[in-house]
Amino acid sequence: MSAPPRLADIHRLPAVQLRAALRSGEVSAREVTAHFLARIEESNPRLGAFITVTGPRAMAEAAAADALFARRRPDQPLPPLHGMPVAFKDLTDVAGVVTTHGSAALDRRPAPADGALAAAVRGAGAISLGKTQVPEFGLTAYSENRIAPPSRNPYALSRSSGGSSGGSAAAVAAGLVPFAPGTDGGGSIRIPAAACGLLGLKPGRGVVPAGESSGDPAGLVVAGPLARSAADAALLLDVLAHTGPGTPDGAGYLEAVSRAPASLRIGVSLDSPWGGIFPFTPDPEALDALDAGVRLLTGAGHHVAEAEIRYDNRYPDAFTTAWTAGVGAARIAPHREALLTPLTRTFRRRAQQRSAAKLNECLAFLRQFERDTLAQYSAWDLVLTPALAQTPRPVGWFTGSGHGDGRWPSPEWAGDADGDYRRQCEFAPWSSMVNVCGLPAISIPVHWTGGSPGAGLPMGIQLIGRPGSEALLLQVAAQLGF
Repeated sequence: MSAPPRLADIHRLPAVQLRAALRSGEVSAREVTAHFLARIEESNPRLGAFITVTGPRAMAEAAAADALFARRRPDQPLPPLHGMPVAFKDLTDVAGVVTTHGSAALDRRPAPADGALAAAVRGAGAISLGKTQVPEFGLTAYSENRIAPPSRNPYALSRSSGGSSGGSAAAVAAGLVPFAPGTDGGGSIRIPAAACGLLGLKPGRGVVPAGESSGDPAGLVVAGPLARSAADAALLLDVLAHTGPGTPDGAGYLEAVSRAPASLRIGVSLDSPWGGIFPFTPDPEALDALDAGVRLLTGAGHHVAEAEIRYDNRYPDAFTTAWTAGVGAARIAPHREALLTPLTRTFRRRAQQRSAAKLNECLAFLRQFERDTLAQYSAWDLVLTPALAQTPRPVGWFTGSGHGDGRWPSPEWAGDADGDYRRQCEFAPWSSMVNVCGLPAISIPVHWTGGSPGAGLPMGIQLIGRPGSEALLLQVAAQLGF
């Protein structure tokens, strides 16, 4: 019989072990919640992971969870995430808590009800500790806005934690929560996971109920887990996907992740649909991560070979049109438009000037792009790319709001929305087409620039699966030691 976890070490436990300790009564929900709230109080001022911390409310929910544990019958099951602390990115409505959407242009009103994502996770017994930092309306690959300090990378505070789930990724990587749900419409789980040395899974379209949304006409956005291991991600995915039988053979994801996958054909590609309009050269560190991924996969018995993927050069315009359609429709009072960031203001104006016919034309193209890309990917069980083309960027890199050092944008570039967007596409050129195709994909932290886990900056690989291959992606990650 294992010894009970020491309270000082609770944040070091994998989520699956913390859940077991809560379910056995070795630790109480109040002890766990108080521990993580204390870590947030200590670390958040320098990390910027949280916009809002809901400590008293979290402790009240923890007390209710402990009362449920005390009065339940022996045959009465506990909720699947009983007493587990989580945090929601500040695009997700949590009843009674303000949703800022990372914007100074919106009124601060508490949400009247949980959104679909919060309802699923809180309904499973998890306790929300607060709302995490996001870019304005979730539009960017970095989590910086005008309402709160930027979310910083726990491994180098001068660097960004990525976006748009950047605050959540920073919180998980720093041990402020054991895992967290994120959302991903163009890389917003996988990008911060890669930047913060986490495993980030974007499920395929339709696997996780999304709720109603008029701001995502292309069906790009899906919720998924940010975690430190495949097993922890699988535990959260079972709840997000509302599964018992969530995998092709009828098992839940957590049950399935312990099984080794069969030998797979994996195609390696550096091709990107952004390469035609924004030619880029991956950093050596990105290629080092790709090489590390190839070695690990080959060592695990998989066949890895080069895959040449051709992408239609009309993609960038079509994706950008679909991605920014929602911000054009956002309800913002005219006198508050000036409070928007330059990038949001620019893309909002363009979206409002665009005709419905133009949007429909772009959506039709993206459906054809999906069919063409799926046909090419079908030659492989999985497609392998680097997760990012560059190391995690300095805070202020994309906006030009910092002080240049000769390698990154200088302050005179501040307010250049198109330059900002281009830098994002060059930073994460292999992300958005996965959303357009509705495919599952996972980011796995296989390389550290300092040579060993936790040393230097994390760099990862991305594995893109076929429809319905979420369990397979988690199995491969576990097989590689994550």
